[in-house]
Order: sequence, then C-alpha cells, then structure tokens
Amino acid sequence: MAVDVGDVAPDFTLETSSRTRNTSLRLSSLRGQKVVLFFYPADHSPGCTTQVCSFRDAYDELVGHGVAVVGISGQTIASHERFAGSHALPFPIASDPGNRVRREYGASKWILPWRVTYLIDEDGVVVDVYSGMVRPLMHVERVKEWIAGAVG
Repeated sequence: MAVDVGDVAPDFTLETSSRTRNTSLRLSSLRGQKVVLFFYPADHSPGCTTQVCSFRDAYDELVGHGVAVVGISGQTIASHERFAGSHALPFPIASDPGNRVRREYGASKWILPWRVTYLIDEDGVVVDVYSGMVRPLMHVERVKEWIAGAVG
C-alpha cells in the first residue's frame, strides 16, 4: 500500500550519515516543520547525484522557508558518508537496509527502487507525492512550487 496525499506519513527511525551530526533520525522528531522526504535509488549514480545535489544547492532556500530535507536510499552508512562527503551534503541521508521504509511508503516501481519525493506538512500529513525517474531536477522544482504555495 503506497503512502498518498492526505495520509499521515508513517514514522520510522533510520541510521544517518555522521556528516550530518546525527546517528539516527526519527521522522516524527521533525513534526512542527515542513519536511521534504525523498527516496533515491543509489549513491554515486549520475541521476541520483544530480537529484541529491539539486537539494543541496537549494538547501539554504528550503531551510529559510522552514523546510527540513531528508534523503533515503538502501545503501550502507559507509556509502552514504562517502557520498555526503564528496558532495558536501548539509542534510541527513538515511540508510534503509533492505528497503523496508521504501516499501512501506510504496516508493518502488515493480521491484526496483524509484525516485519519489514526499512533501509533508507540519502535522505530518503528506500534501504531495512526486515521482519522476528520468527528471531528477524536477524534484527540487516541485518543492519550490510547494513553498511558493502552488502545490498542496
């Protein structure tokens, strides 16, 4: 069952890269602020690097609008630390071993990990779901539309 607009975002706790000064992240700890939760298939792949770096490049703008950014993929913490370090990522990248959280959210297409972004309001309710495998830059553009009031 996929998480959809109007659903309360399922809570989870996942280990994150140490570069973000956290060792784990619980989604419910971000209640009270808007959250961009994005799933991406793999560290260091061209499309995923483009997607993740677009969130990095927009990070100050997003934080300035009270938005927390969290990325999730199934790679190990060691892989996330190398990825975060090589691209100076200022937000947590969570490790979802076995893709348990990804499956709970329905962020897979067939059996493959999928590129999906969830926009979550201050109450933990999903206000938009954007899925687009071939256009990684559009994920951050969708978030910018949200903070401008055009989405959700």
